[in-house]
Amino acid sequence: MLLARGHPHLAGRLAVPLLRWGVPVSITGLLLRSGLHWSYGQVLLLAAAAVLCALLLLALVPPLRAAFRTPQQRLGAVVGNTAYFGIPAALALLPAGAVGYSISYDLAATLFTWCIGPSLIRGVPLRAGVLLKSMAASPATQGLLGALLLQGTPWHQVLAAALWWPARLVIWLSLVVVGLRLGPVLGARLPLRLLPALLVKLLVFPLLLLAGVELLGLEEPARSAVVLQAAAPTAVAVLLLSEAAGSAVEGPEAATEAAALVLWSTLLALVSVPLWAWALGAGLPLGA
Repeated sequence: MLLARGHPHLAGRLAVPLLRWGVPVSITGLLLRSGLHWSYGQVLLLAAAAVLCALLLLALVPPLRAAFRTPQQRLGAVVGNTAYFGIPAALALLPAGAVGYSISYDLAATLFTWCIGPSLIRGVPLRAGVLLKSMAASPATQGLLGALLLQGTPWHQVLAAALWWPARLVIWLSLVVVGLRLGPVLGARLPLRLLPALLVKLLVFPLLLLAGVELLGLEEPARSAVVLQAAAPTAVAVLLLSEAAGSAVEGPEAATEAAALVLWSTLLALVSVPLWAWALGAGLPLGA
């Protein structure tokens, strides 16, 4: 955040190579380290279904649509910063075996954000061809394909060890980008209209995912990994998409609202995510 004052353009310079090269390499390294097996698919499908259903409810149910008036609020209440915040939180708070489940959730969230997000922000209808092209170009898809290809080779363990620290370095640099993005909006007051989106993102949505993993009977560390990813703050992608579409849709107010969502959800998540980790580790029942 302090760097943003003296280097306002540094985020853009770092973000491009990180997205193009760093994120696929990081996902490949993390998946190779944690291993790939069928149970990751359950988490991926659960995350995809949860994000899709939540977005549809917020957009189509009249009372919810009235409470979440803008596309930024609806997308920001559901799509979390899993890559830059959720996975580092999983690395810090959960055992190593949780990384694969965390990345599986991130893959689903990333695909939805970059495939459906632009259309939601701009208010244009979704098209199958555009979605498939976006999915193929997604860093999450490239990282998953890289891990699948290397997993079957005789030297996958050597590659996993070699990519472990570069993979974590990418995450650290990604956190720097988050700080650079948040720096310019520091000092702004919390708009009261964003409270419903913040409440859903940090509390209600993780509770729904917790109910989902309980119904599916997922055990640790998958259970905790899914809930922590769902509790991640609003994705920086919501801000980037709003900045790109702001001039054509709602003007600079859209990007300002998205920036406030990212800022306040991130600050609050510094408290709420460790509390979620504590509650899950304490083995609290669903009713608690």
